[in-house]
Amino acid sequence: MPHNSIEYHTVLTFQLHGYYKGLTGFLRSTDFAKAVILGLAITLPIIVAVSMERFEIGLALALGALLSSPSDVSGSQRHKNYGILLSALLAVLASLSGGYLIKESWAGLPVLGLVMFSISYLSVFGFRASLIAFSGLFALVLSFANISTVLELYERALLIGVGGLWYLGLTFLWQLINPKGQTDQHLAQSFDLTAKYLETRAHLIIGPKGRSKFLKQLIELQSELNENHETLRSILISSRKNSGSSNYERRRLLIFIQLVDMLELAMANPVNYEKMDRLLEKEPKQILVFRDLILVMVARMRELSLNIHRTGEVSISKNMEQALTAVEASLKNYKKDGNGGADEGFLMLQNLYNYQEQQVEKIHKIERLLSRKDLKELRLIKRDEVARFITPQEYDPKILLENFSFRSAIFKHSLRLAVVVMAGYAIGEYFSLQNAYWILLTIIVIMRPNYGLTKTRSKERTIGTLIGAAVAIGIVFITQDLRIYASLAVISLVLAFAMVQKNYKASALFVTLSVVFIYALLEPNVFNVIQFRVVDTLIGAGLATIGNILLWPSWESFGLKKVIVESLTANKDYLKEVTHFYEKKGKLPTSYKLSRKQAFLGMGNLSAAFQRMTQEPKRKQKNLEKIYEITVLNHSFLFSLASMGTYIQNHPTTKASSHFLSFTSNIEDNLDRCVSLLDKKELDENRDIFRQQEARAFFDVRYNKLTGNLSGTGTFEDPGTSEKELQEAQLIYEQLRWLLELTEKLEKTIRETDLTK
Repeated sequence: MPHNSIEYHTVLTFQLHGYYKGLTGFLRSTDFAKAVILGLAITLPIIVAVSMERFEIGLALALGALLSSPSDVSGSQRHKNYGILLSALLAVLASLSGGYLIKESWAGLPVLGLVMFSISYLSVFGFRASLIAFSGLFALVLSFANISTVLELYERALLIGVGGLWYLGLTFLWQLINPKGQTDQHLAQSFDLTAKYLETRAHLIIGPKGRSKFLKQLIELQSELNENHETLRSILISSRKNSGSSNYERRRLLIFIQLVDMLELAMANPVNYEKMDRLLEKEPKQILVFRDLILVMVARMRELSLNIHRTGEVSISKNMEQALTAVEASLKNYKKDGNGGADEGFLMLQNLYNYQEQQVEKIHKIERLLSRKDLKELRLIKRDEVARFITPQEYDPKILLENFSFRSAIFKHSLRLAVVVMAGYAIGEYFSLQNAYWILLTIIVIMRPNYGLTKTRSKERTIGTLIGAAVAIGIVFITQDLRIYASLAVISLVLAFAMVQKNYKASALFVTLSVVFIYALLEPNVFNVIQFRVVDTLIGAGLATIGNILLWPSWESFGLKKVIVESLTANKDYLKEVTHFYEKKGKLPTSYKLSRKQAFLGMGNLSAAFQRMTQEPKRKQKNLEKIYEITVLNHSFLFSLASMGTYIQNHPTTKASSHFLSFTSNIEDNLDRCVSLLDKKELDENRDIFRQQEARAFFDVRYNKLTGNLSGTGTFEDPGTSEKELQEAQLIYEQLRWLLELTEKLEKTIRETDLTK
């Protein structure tokens, strides 16, 4: 704790500023806007219907809006509209199925399981399809609630469909009012994530202390950035294809391109941290000036994140130029005190400086774009290239047949969900539990294809429900005013949906409050409502967790091999593009950018798979340490490759020699061997060791010759030799050796796991 009041006041001020920033960011977010729209979509029909004494109609319309909302997630407006329409349609069909097909308590049990499986199985078509399927599951469960005794089943189902159209109309209206909101939110999030990524890199170069923790954090951030970039691609590129290229869309797309390039530049920082520690052990101040420069860049990125939501002039930051000047002066002093620039530590720092200089220029380009200056300076990708950057989702019916086996995680999840729901339904009927459908609702909300997320959601939903119940009891003790209950029910529902993506535990808390106060309007004994809510949630959470453990479990180790192979293959394709560009130079081809994107996505998927594996029971975490090692090695490979690719893009280089091609060919062969080991294919043991040794000897001789040309004054004796040639030789050769070493370590590590069995 700070020792004096001034320090304490400063810390408190920063904390309050952080809370204020978080609150204002949340209120500006599309999640909050969506929750408010949903609140209006639910409350307005009920208010109008109550005034006309047709409460059941208003409730059915509100239910339709609620059931159509899950698929309203970030993405192109066209996909969102189709998602909401399909959710409404599936909700109608599921409501009819629940009302007409599952009439008898026990005879309808197999039908319930079949319908549950069929709806859940639609998730094979991707993320948005899984949300549409959830709407159907939600509608099926709510069909057991017997909310209305006035409306016929088909009337209630049709009104649910109309409620979905009502919600779609409100979202369309909001899009007309605030067309920039979704884009700006995700762009601001990209700024914040990039800033955090750069900040983590700054911690990594300082020294070995805490490096393992920061490296894990870097891997997690990589996954978050990949998801964010995929969403932004879909929003920006789809809107541009549908409505043409307005100045606003063009600026946002150009800013996004700079952010993607910044990620690659950040990955291009020196990756051999141990070597940097060794070479610069006696020169810690050289690292500190780089840290200060990166932190200045981080602060500027966070400032620009706030400016996304504002209008007006954005000034060009002078702090970054001052920090760059300080680094340049430090490097000059280091060169003067050293051996004239041939020192390997100096060359490493010089390369690092060049990367950071380009990073600063990227930020300046973003500043000019936000200021609406120099728009013509930046090249925009061609229209025919744009669509290639969106990851398409196939909707071929053949996918249903291809996944209809126990090899498919979605098939096993759908079957598991159907069995667990039937068990929950049977328990509710056997013990005649009040509102037993809450058990089913808890199951469909909690259960996920993998164990880790199901376990986390069970825990968070249980805790959220218990806290919500405690808060509800406290409010009931204070007041029994039905108007307060109605107001709290609406507010809680809005907050629940606003926070479902950000904080599931808090969302569960507000869902519990909303449910309790809605039933408090109908049921005089509120404490009974709270009691049954808690009991049903505990039963549902317990069944979901047990089901994921016992029924056809889909442990992460089952599909990990495929994820590793996809990442290794993507890295190989990226290496081929870098090699080809080094040979040909010229304009950077679209295929290069696409291969880079796929390599980033592959690495993100591998990182996410490893994180999910750590959440599973210890006995199921097979080869966890080796899998982590493979993940880190793969991550380091991509970092090093990005470093080499970025250097080749931004510097004039000599012609690629046959020895360079020999090196990259050996690296590709090693990656092929890793894939063959995982795919259990026969290995080609014929390695051209002689060519590899010859290539190493060539680069050694060339590097020694270049460094030998330096005189004691730090100048080259041979006028045909330049410091840039030395820099190129040092970086290219260093990265080639490092890439080759990483692939050799990958092969060795893969052999030590049982993934090859």
